[in-house]
Amino acid sequence: MEQSNKKNTFVFQAGILAAAGMLVKVISLIYRSPLLSIIGIEGNGYYSAAINIYTIILLISSYSIPSAISKVIAQRLAFKEYRNAQRVFICALLYVLIVGGTASILTFVGAPYLVRENPNAVVALRVLSPTIFFSGFLGVLRGYFQAHSSMLHTSISQVLEQIMNAAISIWAAHLLIGVVIDEDSTTQAIYGSAGSAVGTGAGVVTGLLFMFAMYRLNSKIIKRRVERDRSWHEETYKEIFKVIFTTVTPFILSTFIYNCSTVVNMSIYYYIMDLKHVDDVIASNHYGIFATQAIAVVNIPIAIASAMSSAMIPGISASYARGSFEQTRRQVSKAIQMTMLIAVPAMVGMAVLPKPIMQFIFPQKEALDMASGLLAVLAVTIVLYGLSTLTNAVLQGIGRVNTPVLHAAIALVIQVAGLIVLLFKTQLDLYALACANIIYSLVMCLLNQWSVKKHLEYRLDVVKIFLKPLLSASIMGAAAFGVYHGLMLLVPVSRVVLLVAIGVGACVYFAILLLIGGVSEEELLAFPKGTLLVRLAHKMHLLPDGKKRKGGKKKKRRKRRKKSKNSKSKRSPERKNK
Repeated sequence: MEQSNKKNTFVFQAGILAAAGMLVKVISLIYRSPLLSIIGIEGNGYYSAAINIYTIILLISSYSIPSAISKVIAQRLAFKEYRNAQRVFICALLYVLIVGGTASILTFVGAPYLVRENPNAVVALRVLSPTIFFSGFLGVLRGYFQAHSSMLHTSISQVLEQIMNAAISIWAAHLLIGVVIDEDSTTQAIYGSAGSAVGTGAGVVTGLLFMFAMYRLNSKIIKRRVERDRSWHEETYKEIFKVIFTTVTPFILSTFIYNCSTVVNMSIYYYIMDLKHVDDVIASNHYGIFATQAIAVVNIPIAIASAMSSAMIPGISASYARGSFEQTRRQVSKAIQMTMLIAVPAMVGMAVLPKPIMQFIFPQKEALDMASGLLAVLAVTIVLYGLSTLTNAVLQGIGRVNTPVLHAAIALVIQVAGLIVLLFKTQLDLYALACANIIYSLVMCLLNQWSVKKHLEYRLDVVKIFLKPLLSASIMGAAAFGVYHGLMLLVPVSRVVLLVAIGVGACVYFAILLLIGGVSEEELLAFPKGTLLVRLAHKMHLLPDGKKRKGGKKKKRRKRRKKSKNSKSKRSPERKNK
């Protein structure tokens, strides 16, 4: 687990995690299309209802474990307390054994009550229940490696988990539908959704086995560190359990409220649709389009913010614990800037080309128009959720773990009120859900940013972080829109033309961004393959000439030498005589 200084920077580690997160989301979208063809829109609706409840239970039991455990262990590692760090790891495993096991059993038994608005989702939820138990152990192992500033293990496990999830979901759904092929379409949809749930469990088990293997490979290094630890204070297991409980609980509450808005929105939507006498199957189909198509596409760039937040927490916790507040502010600034450099153009791209993007991933024509419209409206949440996710991690990292809980609760109340009004007083239907997402993420953004400014004395550089990327992205959006629709007149092959338009748009975006000073050479070097990007930017004359800068540095050195010589010549006569 020893790494070079370059590889130990949180920006580099976040880049690895972000790349893996993006790949995971892409794999998820790729397999969703054939899976949707197998289980149908109805089966997709049942699976969405089950996975939303499963997600909430996972949030309560183990979802926040990696971030919380990485924070607690990183604080010990900052002072080289390796024995205490190992004790935290052992206590965390016992914690998830009890909490995850209890949650898994309660989910299986209480499934009919948990999805009573959509009883056909009971089978899928029960299939998902054992996954909750395994997810806790997977979360502890990921948090342990993240605390050691090693995101590679987590990244590989996430990719392996998603590949297995995709393969088994398609295979199990096809197999189970074949078992009830002579039954009605609803029964086939129920069994298809259960097959999708089997894939989720298989993916988690695969990730867990990989992380356990990595821990075993590093066990000798871990044991050697513990044996050499000479720290003066050795924490008791009672003290550690208290720390874990007081740290994990606010993390859980914050993440739970932050994410339970999805389930709250779903419950309100189904309830009001029932009051409006909308058929249950139609309501389920519509919600499936919103949750597993529009939201799924929007979540791809948001994965970068999640990766950044996971990578930030150990470093921020360690630097803040040492009292290095200036370093903490620099880490926050870098993370926000890098995330916005991706989130802003992603928002513009999805807003100007929603239908081609949606058609590329989900070619089912019956849901294309609705999914595309939702994607265009939800695009703004890429920036809002990205920023609120990062500021959540900042507040948790500096010990203000209760603050995001309060902010999430306030945002949830405002969002629920807005959603109820929109569903009752308008005919927006699914667009009301999209508006509720915007309201929630906006309120979280504003409240979190206010708290970060207050507790860390950090101010956002609005021009560099938002306005310059937005200007570059606007020009990019116009270029991509023109290229796509122009080429479609000549080569009416949507997927090929979209890829060309995205490529042209990306080149335009980074060219404009570099020309207007949105990214410096030093900041560009922090990106994965940063040296190659800088070299390419110099060749295209998008960055200041390196020779001039070197010449400038030489002149500064000469001036410093002259000053030092002058200061020596002005020494006192007494010192000269000596």
